Amino acid sequence: MSQKTVTEDTRTGAAEAPPGASPKRWWILAIIAVAQLMVVLDATIVNIALPSAQADLGFSDGNRQWIVTAYALAFASLLLLGGRIADLFGRKPAFLVGVVGFAVASALGGAATGFGMLVVARALQGAFGALLAPAALSLLNTTFTDARERARAFSVYGAIAGAGGAVGLLLGGLLTDALDWRWTLYVNVAIAVVAFAGGWVLLSNHRDATHAKLDVPGTALVASGLFALVYGFSNAETHDWNSPLTWGFLLAGAALLAVFAWWQTRAAHPLLPLRILLDRNRGASFLAVLITGAGMFGVFLFLTYYLQLNLGFSPTKTGVAFLPMVGALMVAAQLGTTVLMPRIGPKAVIPLGFAIATAGMAWLSGLGVGSDYVSAVLPQLVVIGVGLGLVMPTAMQLATGGVAAEDAGVASATVNAMQQVGGSIGTALLNTLAATAATDYLAGRDATSKLVQAQATIESYTTAFWWSAGFFAAGTVLAFLLFRRGVPQQDADAPQVVHM
Repeated sequence: MSQKTVTEDTRTGAAEAPPGASPKRWWILAIIAVAQLMVVLDATIVNIALPSAQADLGFSDGNRQWIVTAYALAFASLLLLGGRIADLFGRKPAFLVGVVGFAVASALGGAATGFGMLVVARALQGAFGALLAPAALSLLNTTFTDARERARAFSVYGAIAGAGGAVGLLLGGLLTDALDWRWTLYVNVAIAVVAFAGGWVLLSNHRDATHAKLDVPGTALVASGLFALVYGFSNAETHDWNSPLTWGFLLAGAALLAVFAWWQTRAAHPLLPLRILLDRNRGASFLAVLITGAGMFGVFLFLTYYLQLNLGFSPTKTGVAFLPMVGALMVAAQLGTTVLMPRIGPKAVIPLGFAIATAGMAWLSGLGVGSDYVSAVLPQLVVIGVGLGLVMPTAMQLATGGVAAEDAGVASATVNAMQQVGGSIGTALLNTLAATAATDYLAGRDATSKLVQAQATIESYTTAFWWSAGFFAAGTVLAFLLFRRGVPQQDADAPQVVHM
C-alpha cells in the first residue's frame, strides 16, 4: 500500500486525495460509523430498560438474562460466517442486508407481546449484527489505504467501538424515561434508515474472494464452538461453576474450537486462514481486544448499578455520568492512532493505554458507602477513558491492517468475535466474583441492616473493579511482551483495494 500522505495543493490550499482513494471515503466513514454505533450500543441500550420491559411483559428475574444472552450468543457464534459471506458475496450487499435485517428484528422486539417474542427478536438482532459488523469494518479497511488517513478513520471507528456501550446507556436512559422501553429497540429503525440510504448511494459492490468457496465444516465447527463457549460463560451467572451446564459447555466449546483450528490447516478454502492469526502484531491485537472486552464490563455494568442503586441516579442521569469517559476516550483515540502510533509504535502505545486503564480501575475501587460522583467516580472515568482510547482503536487498526483484500471480512469478524467473547468472559467472571464478595461480607453480620446491605453491595462492586484492573494489568504485560518493536510498516506489495 502507498505510504504517501495527503499533500497540500499550493494553488487552492485544499488537501489532495491519496492516489486511488475514493473521493467519497469520508462520507463512507460516516455511514460505517452510524452502522457500527447501532450494533455496539445495542449491547447495552436494552440493559437499562430491562426493569421496565420485565414489568410490562411479566417475565421472571431468572429469564431476564436471556434478553442479553440471546443477542450475545447469535452475534458471537455467527461472526466469522458473516465476515466470510461479506468476502464471498460482496461487502455492499452484506452491509445492506445486515442493516435491513437488524432494523426488522429491532421493530419485532419493540412490538413484542411476550418474553419469547422478545428473545427471538434479540437473537435475530445478533444474527444480522454478525453480518453487519464485519462488513462495516472490512469496508473501512479497504476504503482507507493511505496510512495517515487510515489512522484517522480507525480512531473514529475505535472510539465508537469503545464508547458505544456508554452511549447505549445514555440513549437507553433517555428513551426509557421520556418514552417507553420499546423505543430502545425502535430507535434502531431510524438509525438503519440513515445507514441504508447512505450505503445504497455511496458504496459499490466488489467481491475479493470470488474464487473461494464457503468452508461449511469450518463454519459449523466455529459457530457451535463459539456458541458453546459463550453459553457456558453465560450459565456461570445463573448456575454454579460446578454445574455441567457451565463446565460442560466450556469444555465442548474449547474442543470444538481446537478441532476448528486443526481443520483450517486442512481445508482447501479455510473460513479463517491461519495466516491471519499468526502475524505477531495482529495476534497481539486480537488478544488486546479480548482483554479490553472483558475488563470494560466492570465499568459499565457495576458502575451503572452503583450510580442508580447507591447514588439514586435516574437512567438518564446515569447515562450522562458516563459522558466524560466517552469524551476522554475519543480524544485519546485520535492521539493514539494519529500521533503516537506513527512515532513510537504499538509496543509503547498499547501497554501505556492498558497501564492507564489499570490505574483508573484500581482508583475506582476506592468507592465507599458515603462516596459521591464528583470525587470518587468522575476523575476515575476520565482516566479509564484515556487508557481505553489508546488501546481499542490502535489494536483494531493493527488487527485488520496488512490483510489481503479477500480476507478483510473474516479478519474484521475476528476482531468483533474477540470483543464479544471477551465481554462474555468478563460478564460471567465478574458477576460471579462480585456475588461471592457480597455473600462473604454478609456472613456473620446482620443481613437485615440497611447499612450492612449497602456495604455488601459496595464490596461486590469494588471486587469487580479490582478484577477488571487485573485484566488490564495482564494486558499491559502481554502487550509489552508480544508486540514488535518499532512502527509497523505497510506492506508495499499488498494490493491497493478501493472499491467504494
